Order: sequence, then structure tokens, then C-alpha cells
Amino acid sequence: MTLDRFYPIFDSLEWLERALPLGVKLVQLRVKDQSEAALLPLVSKAQALCRQHGAVLVVNDHWRAAIEAGCDWLHLGQEDLDTADLSAIRRAGLRLGISTHDHSELDRALALAPDYVALGPVYPTILKQMKWQQQGLDRLTEWKRLVGAVPLVAIGGMSVARAPGAFAAGADIVSAVTDITLCDDPEARIGQWLEVTR
Repeated sequence: MTLDRFYPIFDSLEWLERALPLGVKLVQLRVKDQSEAALLPLVSKAQALCRQHGAVLVVNDHWRAAIEAGCDWLHLGQEDLDTADLSAIRRAGLRLGISTHDHSELDRALALAPDYVALGPVYPTILKQMKWQQQGLDRLTEWKRLVGAVPLVAIGGMSVARAPGAFAAGADIVSAVTDITLCDDPEARIGQWLEVTR
């Protein structure tokens, strides 16, 4: 299946409720600091909401909840790969996206036959403290050469203005977080993203 080129990441159901009616077709739910008990109903609701809007939900990290809720996609960071039961994830039929920041992480990701590879941060990001410096557009071009047909996601410091450059450098999909969530008019910003990625 072909994933949409615009890939916002949100940390709550409320954000999905705002974004999906606007035409977002690929979205990640990245929820931190929730108990396993609270997660399953949250992920189930998110999955139902995405199905209702004909959108693809990617669950970040919480593979057990993703399996139980009957989700289709999971995203794992490198640390998550250390603890996730990859055979259970594959048995459940979940498609898998993996974060990468350097060559060793990319090698590890590609060995797992991922359904997409993410590279970041392409630009400086304020979302979280990272030990990696910005990767830049040249690294995106290099990564695309290395991943071949595997979809490549550009993440980190991405904005509407920077998206065309990321696509030109080789990204198949561009992911945004704070460019939307910290915007004075998030709905209008989502509209701009949909324009620049369609």
C-alpha cells in the first residue's frame, strides 16, 4: 500500500479528532506516560477514528496495545527494538516503521525488513533532547539511495516551507509535530501541509 506523503504525529485523541476531518490520511499516535490499562482503550478509539476517516493509524512504541486493538501499523525507535517482541509483532501482521539516526541503526533497521524507515532530525528539533545533530538534506539523499524502494520518512524540524526540499532530497513522506501543535491556527497549518504534499 502507498502511504500518504504527509505524516503528522500527535500525542492525544483530541488532536486526531481535529486533524482527521481535515483530510489527514496518515497519522501517528505517540503517547508517553500512560499506563498499559489506559493505553488500550485510547489506541482502540484512535484506530476506530482513523478507520472512520479512511486514514492509516501508526502506533508509536506500544506494540501490545497495537496488537490488541487490531491496528495495522507500528513505529519503533531503536531503544524500543531492544524490548519489543518482533516475532509477535510480525505474527499479528503489523507493518513496521523504524527510526534511524546513523549507519549502524540503518543497518539494524534494514535487517528487519521494515515497511518504512525514518531519518531524523533532518533539522534542529525542539520536540525532545537528542544526542544526534541535524542530519541535513544530503543525508536524506544518501539514506534514500541506501533504502531503495523502502519508503523514507523525513522527521525533525520539518515545516511547510522545508517540505519541498525534503521531497527533492529523496524523502517519500514528511513528518511534522510542533509545526502543527505549536501553531496559532493548527487547522490552517494542516491545510497548508495538505496542499504542499498532495
